[in-house]
Amino acid sequence: MTQTATQASKHTVSKSTAILLFVAFAYAYFLSALIRAIAATLSPTLTAELSLKASDLGLLAGGYFLGFAAMQLPLGNWLDRFGPKKVILAFLSMAVLGCAAFAIATSFSGLLAARVLCGAGVSACLMAPLTGYRRWLSTGVQVRANSWMLMTGSLGMLASTLPVEWLMPVVGWRGLFWGLAVMVVLAMGGIALKVPTWTNLAPTGDANAGPKLGYTDIWRHPYFRKVLPVGFFIYGGLVAMQTLWAGPWMVKVAGFSSLQAATGLFWINLCMLITFWAWGMAAPWLARKGLDADRLMAWGLPSCFIPIAILCIAGDGVNMAVTALFALFCMGCSFSSLSQPAVGMAFPAHLAGRALSAFNLVIFAGVFAVQWGIGLGIDAFKAAGLAEVDAFRAAFGLFLGGCVLSYLWFVLAPVGRRDN
Repeated sequence: MTQTATQASKHTVSKSTAILLFVAFAYAYFLSALIRAIAATLSPTLTAELSLKASDLGLLAGGYFLGFAAMQLPLGNWLDRFGPKKVILAFLSMAVLGCAAFAIATSFSGLLAARVLCGAGVSACLMAPLTGYRRWLSTGVQVRANSWMLMTGSLGMLASTLPVEWLMPVVGWRGLFWGLAVMVVLAMGGIALKVPTWTNLAPTGDANAGPKLGYTDIWRHPYFRKVLPVGFFIYGGLVAMQTLWAGPWMVKVAGFSSLQAATGLFWINLCMLITFWAWGMAAPWLARKGLDADRLMAWGLPSCFIPIAILCIAGDGVNMAVTALFALFCMGCSFSSLSQPAVGMAFPAHLAGRALSAFNLVIFAGVFAVQWGIGLGIDAFKAAGLAEVDAFRAAFGLFLGGCVLSYLWFVLAPVGRRDN
């Protein structure tokens, strides 16, 4: 065991404490995913009320990720210095304001600004727990905890589909966001009560000194560079499809009603919930068999290319199978989630916050780029004379090309083994 690992192991918590802090963090991440994914379900309503183009819709949904990504680098510094508890509580207060601002907005610019604020406010909801898990949980439990955090995220996305569709006629989309603001306040209370305090692990021994290495060293790390394109295109594309473009494809290409599209999104997110639960259950067994993240990603990621290729080639010819194809795509992309704990383990525990936040910046910059880029592509292809179905196919084809190239970089990069 390395010196860093030995040092980190002294700070592990009891099983009961681990369960309580996991539940507190998981509830906050559930809300984060719900706020993130709700744009896909609300897209028909918002498009009709505000006469949005595809690029406008992509920008509105991507505004969340713009705010999210903008906070990642300072977030990493603050997590390593002040710890998950203080940081996430400060950030969630912004999320409360963002939900309230969305509820009272009366213009596209107001909705976009509120969406950016929401994204910034929940930007610590995964990085804070992963930073804490790097120190508080044993190595064998970290991948399981990460997978089950993502499972709770899938539960949040699940809640953003049919439950939101059912509540819309009752409370409206503004009432939904007022309710989300209240739920975030409750999450803050749980974290304040159950998450442990933080002790700086900087190697200098000075609690105010902070780590010697900075973001430049993290960006230059060979393993970080190896997985960077996978995080941007494939992991980012997974979130982009779940939280936006699967819904418009179902409505615009497959001809689904709003309720049918919400039902399709429900099944997609249920499949992802089960997938991440299975990853969490299998993680210790896979580790004992010596199947590390690199090998699993190399074997599994190509499975996500086939469903998107079928959609691009067949277009509206596979309407009956469109939900299954998007579900298979997302399940194949889930192999990319292994890159996140792998990056965390590639760096010492006192740098985990920075490393994870830097990689999260890559992921959510990818989400923003894919969400807005597909919208821009659809509008551009339509302006060039393509029918709407063909414009969707062409834009998705460009996205698929980026995924394939990122995978080839990952498997062919001559350097990049992890070195704790």
